[in-house]
Amino acid sequence: MIRPIVKDVLFLGQKSEPATKEDIAVIDDLVDTLRANLDGCVGMAANMIGVKKQILVFSVGDIIIPMVNPVIVKKEKRYETEESCLSLTGFRKTMRYEIIEVEYFDRQFKKHKQTFTGFTAQIIQHEVDHFEGIII
Repeated sequence: MIRPIVKDVLFLGQKSEPATKEDIAVIDDLVDTLRANLDGCVGMAANMIGVKKQILVFSVGDIIIPMVNPVIVKKEKRYETEESCLSLTGFRKTMRYEIIEVEYFDRQFKKHKQTFTGFTAQIIQHEVDHFEGIII
């Protein structure tokens, strides 16, 4: 189900809780909502649709990938960039890492460990920040 985008910075500034298998429906809502906003968005965290759980989705071409309870375990090559967010207006400067290694669960709660680089790494870092209540 396509959900409205939360723009309340007080809500977005709150920390998210780990997701459980009972939160699977949130993945479907995130996928549907991201798909409906692909013209201006490449990733979403669950708090952007009003759910304070550690679930994110991001697009790679036509594919939307979910991550449940992702943890960035390694970071390399820090750089400065500008980002926007569907929940906010405008662009803001932030620091990111070119290469990250992430441990996460997929929608079946199978554990993965994967390295991401470039723009995909940047998207994941942005969404993981949402879990901590960090708003760019």
